[in-house]
Amino acid sequence: MPSQNNNQSKKGKLYIVGIGPGSVEQLTVHARDVIVNADYILGNDTYLDQIESLITNQNVYRSSMGQEVDRAKEAVKMAENHVAVMVSGGDANVYGMAGIVIEVAERNNLDVDIEVVPGVTAMLASASVLGAPVVTDAATISLSDLLTPWEVIEKRLSFASQADFIISLYNPKSRQRTSNFERAIAIIQKYKPAHVPVGLVKNALRGDEQEIIVTTLGDVLNYNDWVDMRTAIIICNADSRIWKSSNGDKIITPRGYQKKYEY
Repeated sequence: MPSQNNNQSKKGKLYIVGIGPGSVEQLTVHARDVIVNADYILGNDTYLDQIESLITNQNVYRSSMGQEVDRAKEAVKMAENHVAVMVSGGDANVYGMAGIVIEVAERNNLDVDIEVVPGVTAMLASASVLGAPVVTDAATISLSDLLTPWEVIEKRLSFASQADFIISLYNPKSRQRTSNFERAIAIIQKYKPAHVPVGLVKNALRGDEQEIIVTTLGDVLNYNDWVDMRTAIIICNADSRIWKSSNGDKIITPRGYQKKYEY
């Protein structure tokens, strides 16, 4: 009779892997390891292209944006008998694939071994190149109203702004959603002063593709035409400031050390 361990070794497993900002160098060691050793890798074309150098003998299942549910169903099915990896941009729990994949498993009552492998999300990737804009309480808000009604997004923007949270805006603009970024800024400007620093980072940590703009809430709409789906925006709080460094403008959000310690 085979041992329990041998039975377990024959079962499949599904990894939902956050691949970070898009460069292989920014993957965690664990993320790289499970991708390299997978039987199947699933994802949309954009994310699969970003990890192309790690794909050798794995079977690859490609699908386009908007086919997340079909992709999730296929991943859960594969994982019943194989080791499968669902790749997700940034972190799989931050507007990524973790939710839909686990929901599919739950709704279909499939007892599949699932592990979520974290990755660097856009807010943190962008913060790393802007200096220290996110060192205290922060909120992430997606401006995509594809799955969330705009009325709900407006409420979240309003409350986060009134509380002076640092706000990271995801999915600010697409070909179909050309005005949501401008509308969001108008809401935030009602509650935050014009001098609040704002960092805009396009293609964060993607080598030569990376572009950075440091501005203020009062002037950020001057860059409205520059913003697209590849842009992450960090809107700081009333205590934040811009440091005119010789290495480029940086944003500093004090956490409160200066009030307690001499430095």
